[in-house]
Amino acid sequence: MIQPAKRLSNVSEYYFSKKLKQIAEMNAAGLDIISLGVGSPDMPPSEATIQTLCDQAKKADVHGYQPYTGIPELREAFAEWYKRWYGVTLNPKNEIQPLIGSKEGILHVTLAFVNPGDKVLVPNPGYPTYTSLSTLLGADVIPYDLKEDNNWQPDFDALETMDLSGVKLMWTNYPNMPTGANATMQLYEKLVNFARKHQIVIVNDNPYSFILNKKPLSLLSVEGAKECCIEFNSMSKSHNMPGWRIGMLATNATFVSWILKVKSNIDSGMFRPMQLAAATALTNENEWHEAMNYDVYAKRRALAGQIIDELECKYDDSQVGMFLWGKIPDSYSDVEVLTEKVLNEARVFITPGFIFGSNGKRYVRISLCAKEEKLQEALNRVKSIKK
Repeated sequence: MIQPAKRLSNVSEYYFSKKLKQIAEMNAAGLDIISLGVGSPDMPPSEATIQTLCDQAKKADVHGYQPYTGIPELREAFAEWYKRWYGVTLNPKNEIQPLIGSKEGILHVTLAFVNPGDKVLVPNPGYPTYTSLSTLLGADVIPYDLKEDNNWQPDFDALETMDLSGVKLMWTNYPNMPTGANATMQLYEKLVNFARKHQIVIVNDNPYSFILNKKPLSLLSVEGAKECCIEFNSMSKSHNMPGWRIGMLATNATFVSWILKVKSNIDSGMFRPMQLAAATALTNENEWHEAMNYDVYAKRRALAGQIIDELECKYDDSQVGMFLWGKIPDSYSDVEVLTEKVLNEARVFITPGFIFGSNGKRYVRISLCAKEEKLQEALNRVKSIKK
């Protein structure tokens, strides 16, 4: 009998992959579920971005294979964007690698740096793919705690007491998902110092720095960070382009060359008109970002806060990003008791925090990627739940 690879026994299907199938079935049965689960922006990119894509796609000579390193125009646009918004200088020739979405980079970086049996530090709570991909590739996953009483930041004193021998990578994600904790320069400086001291590569996943955040920061703005750190960024959240699958990583030229060895053996360059359109998107004016990444989400956030309040959950009002993270009341024995009650009685899907790790088991996450009308309807439905 044909059997799957043994590595599959160590992971399960992604939670949202399974849950969205269930929601689709419920919708097919006429239940009209409002999904506040996935962080997929529901607004379009800028008009100039779409126009560039359309204009370029009509040309006859743009449909062939593209460079594995990304086209120069896109790398240069990323470099200018990093300088403009983060104050970080990057060499577009060898310190930037475009990606088919930054999620792809998790695979490429792990393959480039981690041997089977090497250790990888992953945040708890954190993006599940850090753990699942590390596990699939044979790494020894070592969770490190993020807790509310420490503002969801790493406890560096606790990290220093751990056996760090054999640790190759440390995954970080600020502004943080799922907790909404913002980045600070003090945190980034501590991470760089920790990386230098222990010869660990810090990989910071930074797709949320523009959402509800007036001062976007980059780990690479710390002096010397490029020597020991890699930063992912993405067009998905900040430019309303999740389906385009365009992201990037930035680091030193040596690290980029190692990652390119992996990437060039796995995929090919992206469609040239998409890359040129992405380069256009990176020039969006401040007013576009203010309107799309702040004003719209601020209104949605207010409604999400009312939903959290109605569920008698507690949340930190200083959160940034495109989710709201709330602590459930003690009256619930388990977070899924609450989320399943909301799903079945109010026909609203919110995410149980346990999927992000054990430190999320008393929390829920609400996505802001729904129109105000839908959030208002979700609020009305939640209010109708029998107490």
